[in-house]
Amino acid sequence: MQRTTIAIDDDLAAQLDAYMQATGAMSRSEAIRDLIRRGLSARPDGPAEARCFAVISCTIDQSVRNLASRVPQGRLDRHDQTISALSVPIDHRSSIDVTVMRGSVGDVSTYAEALFLERGVMHGTLSLIPVAEDSAHHVHNQGPAHEHTHLHIKSSF
Repeated sequence: MQRTTIAIDDDLAAQLDAYMQATGAMSRSEAIRDLIRRGLSARPDGPAEARCFAVISCTIDQSVRNLASRVPQGRLDRHDQTISALSVPIDHRSSIDVTVMRGSVGDVSTYAEALFLERGVMHGTLSLIPVAEDSAHHVHNQGPAHEHTHLHIKSSF
C-alpha cells in the first residue's frame, strides 16, 4: 500500500468526517479510498475490451411511442450480456429501469449511451465494475475436481 499525503480545507474535512460517520468508515484513509474507488468505477473509461459488470439505470417515459417495447427488445437483443432487468412503475407514465449486464466496457457503454439518447429516457447512469476471469481446477462440496471459471472483482481497470 502506498502512502499519499493530501491537504484539504476545513469545510471539505467536515464533509469527509460526516461521510465517515454516515458510512461507518473507521478512518479518513478508509473513507478516501472508498470515495476514490467509487469515483473511478463510475467513469466508463476502462479499455474497450476490458471485462466488466455494468449497472444501467434510467427513467423511462412509457408513453413515448414504442419506447416501452424498444427498451425490453434492446435487452433481448443482448440476451447473452443481460443478467437481470427490473422496471419499477412510478406513476401512470414513468418507470425506473435497472439493467445488470456483463461484457466488455465497449459493448455495455455503447448500449447504455444509445439507450440514454432515446427520446423519453432521462436520468441515465452507467456504473461499471471491473472484473477478471480465471480458470480453477478444484472440488465444490463433493465429487471429482473439475475446471471452471471464476470472476474476481478488481479495484480498477
